[in-house]
Amino acid sequence: MITSPKDQITTPQVAVIVINYTIGTGILTLPRASAQKVQTPDIWLTVIVGGLIAMIAGVIIVRLNQSFPGKTFYQYSQAIVGKWLGGLLSLLLVCYFVIMSGFHARSLVEVTSSYLLVGTPSWAIVMPFMWVSLYLIMGGINPLARLFEIIIPITAGIFLVVAFLSFKTFEVDNLRPVLGLGIIPVLKGIKTTALSFTGFESMLIIIAFMKQPNKAVKAVLVGIFIPLIFYLITVVMVIGTLSVDGLITLTWPTLDLIRSFEMPGLLFERFESLLLAIWIMKMFTCFSFGYYAASLGLAQLFQKNIYPFMYGLLPIIYIIAMTPKSINEVFKLGDMMGNFALFLFGLQPLLLLLVLRLKKRKHEVKA
Repeated sequence: MITSPKDQITTPQVAVIVINYTIGTGILTLPRASAQKVQTPDIWLTVIVGGLIAMIAGVIIVRLNQSFPGKTFYQYSQAIVGKWLGGLLSLLLVCYFVIMSGFHARSLVEVTSSYLLVGTPSWAIVMPFMWVSLYLIMGGINPLARLFEIIIPITAGIFLVVAFLSFKTFEVDNLRPVLGLGIIPVLKGIKTTALSFTGFESMLIIIAFMKQPNKAVKAVLVGIFIPLIFYLITVVMVIGTLSVDGLITLTWPTLDLIRSFEMPGLLFERFESLLLAIWIMKMFTCFSFGYYAASLGLAQLFQKNIYPFMYGLLPIIYIIAMTPKSINEVFKLGDMMGNFALFLFGLQPLLLLLVLRLKKRKHEVKA
């Protein structure tokens, strides 16, 4: 049980955690990944559908967690499906958070070494990043929540300014025709866009820390809706400027969009550095929460102090981050974890909720 008042967070803080954990690598890669699947200007429709699917999945997770007040998934999973299966599911969740932390760290290295710190060794980029994260999460969930509250308005402000400045090169004809090839291309891209909204799985952990867990549905819906707006703006602006055919060939189309224009006479004539600055903050939040969630999971599973697990996971995450040999392998790792997330956060919570309801109904019949 989470009993200490110091471990409790407010409903807005929960929404902010979901927002920060959802908006990660996808802000740079979603336009290209979805364009490869859809291959029409209707990508923005798949983003909307993907966001709606994520909202439904998020509500299911909330309903599941609300059946066990004050407990995380690691603590209540065994009560639903037994000690061994519940422990296995919890370990799978820990593995997911660990690998995703490594993926976020490596993504940071790839972009930073290409645009900001050219020629800098990968270890020199990622190690300070990981050490600062370790220092942060040792304080628990509250420092994380407070940092996320600081980062989100900075992110929103800079992102919206930079995005709307790109109207200078925007061509509305690149978004036409709407549904020119029917609904089938839109359906092909739903999986890709839905996976970009993974982040609502954080509710498996943070509802246990909420002061008002009865407001968790509101928090998760807001936490997904804001990234939906971010992704929608990104996709529309990238397609409108670069066209579908143009962005398919680009590795980081959002950055290429920002680099496609400049504003002479301003303090900043090129704006990709500003976008990269807020993106690095976003990657830090994604990495830190995943790192904390994995450490908390191991501590609760083995009923031990959390700090040894925090130190122990650091080299493991570093090895995972450095394992991919190229940017293509990094993208493959992201795709693999996205498919894994379909089971962990799409199918699994629904099945567990059904099992729980069946158990309650059987118990009521016997009574």
